[in-house]
Amino acid sequence: MTASPLLVGDILRTAAFRVPRAVAAWHGDRSITFADAEARADALAQAMLAADVQRGDRVAWIAETCIDAMAVHFACAFVGAIFTPLNPKATSEEIDRLLAHCEPKLVMGDEASGRTTIQALSTRAPAAALPLPQVFEDDPVVMYYTSGTTGSPKGCLLSHRTQRLRAGAGSPYLAKPTIIMFPQFHMANWSRALTWWVQGSAVVYIDKADAETIIRAIDRHRSDVLRAIPVVWRRIVEHDRAGYDLSCLRAAETGTSKVTPELVAAIRGAFPGIPISIAYGSTEGWLVCTMGPEDIDRKPGAVGLPSPSVILREGDDGEIMVKSPYLFSGYFRNEEATANAFTDGFFRTGDLAEVDDEGYRTIVGRAGDLIRSGGEWISPAEVESVLQGHPALADAAVIGVPDPDWGQVVTALVVPRAGETMTIEALRQYCAGSLAPHKHPRRLKVVESLPRTPATGQIQRRLLEA
Repeated sequence: MTASPLLVGDILRTAAFRVPRAVAAWHGDRSITFADAEARADALAQAMLAADVQRGDRVAWIAETCIDAMAVHFACAFVGAIFTPLNPKATSEEIDRLLAHCEPKLVMGDEASGRTTIQALSTRAPAAALPLPQVFEDDPVVMYYTSGTTGSPKGCLLSHRTQRLRAGAGSPYLAKPTIIMFPQFHMANWSRALTWWVQGSAVVYIDKADAETIIRAIDRHRSDVLRAIPVVWRRIVEHDRAGYDLSCLRAAETGTSKVTPELVAAIRGAFPGIPISIAYGSTEGWLVCTMGPEDIDRKPGAVGLPSPSVILREGDDGEIMVKSPYLFSGYFRNEEATANAFTDGFFRTGDLAEVDDEGYRTIVGRAGDLIRSGGEWISPAEVESVLQGHPALADAAVIGVPDPDWGQVVTALVVPRAGETMTIEALRQYCAGSLAPHKHPRRLKVVESLPRTPATGQIQRRLLEA
């Protein structure tokens, strides 16, 4: 007897059958039920087929957070297309580079984006329904862009099977709506949503991850679990929560950057008795390590043990290497990068770890040069290419400097031209037209020269000090 394939579209199909009138998503005062979400996704899938979207084609989605993204996501899953969400806050130059790379059959967005909207595309649907193509569980269903050491973002492909497996192994707190603080171009947004939708539960989209917005959403929707990066948790515990009833909150989840004992204590002080857990992972590897509430105090600073079904080993330099059913399928049109990412079937995370005698991992650094700030990977080479075009600078380099809130912050080391000066404000203003805000330098150091190799002129990053 052949098992049914694991397809992302079946998540919505099943929820619409089991709990059709249940709310699937909230955004402000707007909501959508599972039945309505399925109907909209079906109609949009027909419009995509009429627009000649075929299995394996990319459909780019560029929009601020909105419920409409749900229909686009599942319509792509129904027709076998690859949902490709892009950061709407990226500059036009950055978006153009990504579109040139992924070559989408459709570029969609909200009305503010100036792209093809759901309403405009829906007019293309024929009167008679077209048959949906056969979709296989190993087909890619989504592509997220993640920065590379060359400065060129890589398209990370995830299959139907991988997304289904990730969705089926999430939080035990699923009955009530969960607040999603991550933007819709981010893997964590959709992994979180799919986990709740598998259970027929709702998600709550918010426009920005500030403390007031999150606190208000928890109170309104009676959410009992919140996953947020450490810097957001710090904002929440330091915010005035008077007038809000947050007694519904039963679990705190965090990760992506270092979780300090001070932050753990602050969360406990704000929410007495609440269990706190930590997760470490990536777009490519998903939840690599997890640490439950029982280990938070006795293993300060650690990210925990390997997650269920995950096998870890350390390279000679301490790099974490992962083998699991949750791994990504590869990088889009980049066989070299895909091959370099694996050794003997293990994905190389690029993170260096120390392992104690009980097998608990603590992240101690990066094998490569990428900067991880607020859960986002940033390529120093990409930032440097912009800074080095500044007319007042003779040279520039970028490194990541440890930060208690952001994990790391982008730090620029610059060599001004003779007679020129530079401030961090001026440097950030210069970056505004070429780089997304999270890539802008947050710290500045003026130096007389930068160490470069004599033969090739490459920056010797290991010699840079902030």
